[in-house]
Amino acid sequence: MVVDDGAVIDPRRLRVLRALADHGTVTAAGQALHLTPSAVSQQLAALESEVGQELLRRRGRRVWLTSAGDLLVKHADAVLAELDRAEATMAAHADGSIGRVRVAAFASAIGQLVAPAAKLLRERHPGITLRITDAEAQQSLPMLLDGEIDLAVTMAYRAGIDEQTRVHTDPLYTEPFVAVLPPGHRLADRSEVAVLELADEPWIGTLPGNPCRDVVVQCCAQAGFTPRIEHASDDFTAEVALVAAGLGVALIPRTALPGAPDVVVHPIAGDAPTRRVFAAVRRGLEDHPRLAAVRSALRDRATELD
Repeated sequence: MVVDDGAVIDPRRLRVLRALADHGTVTAAGQALHLTPSAVSQQLAALESEVGQELLRRRGRRVWLTSAGDLLVKHADAVLAELDRAEATMAAHADGSIGRVRVAAFASAIGQLVAPAAKLLRERHPGITLRITDAEAQQSLPMLLDGEIDLAVTMAYRAGIDEQTRVHTDPLYTEPFVAVLPPGHRLADRSEVAVLELADEPWIGTLPGNPCRDVVVQCCAQAGFTPRIEHASDDFTAEVALVAAGLGVALIPRTALPGAPDVVVHPIAGDAPTRRVFAAVRRGLEDHPRLAAVRSALRDRATELD
């Protein structure tokens, strides 16, 4: 707090003034503040020097506030309330009950998992807010390790990918891929489709580097062929549109499949490929209260997806 001549009012001295107004004597104010009467008098004298006005009138042991003192006490109430509020806010921030968590997740996980979990989190911990970024699975872990985000929702597609020494992971859900075929396809009437039956088809897949593309390629390799991927997009809605146009077939994670009345969707026969979705935080932060609250909300929502 600054007065006209540039002097700064020490908030601690405002507390002394407030105590004096409350208790009426220097001795009583000192007892309330655990200060000696001499220390109280020194603080009040310094405050008068800071504001450049007489704040107290003295008669023996009794003191009372001048009109300037009364006015300053009113301001002191507002200033001290804000300081108390700031201390409470910082204490809440320190114990994790308020603050922001930066989350990155791939698009279908945002829609199916993160957004519902954010609603749940808001009900449980209204002081915690999320900043959500769309990032493909291959992007989010580097973002996490670089400190750009606090939590990544990503996927594992081969053993050990989620057992890195630098991250702590929470399994969320596992989902199969399904076969997506154009309308009128020769296998449209089947109840399920074997991947090998699609060996000679043109394929639609995600872009190179996307783990979902690796899942498809590995699945086809296990069936004995390499898929001929002629069209690529990381947007599954775009993939389905290309399938609907008759440009190829695709394998798409079940929860990522948009409403698709113009395509045929079948389970994959045998050992269907899957993606394991998990939440990751940097190791050492797994017990951070805000991150723990977000992870709990994600796990609770994920139970509805398995």
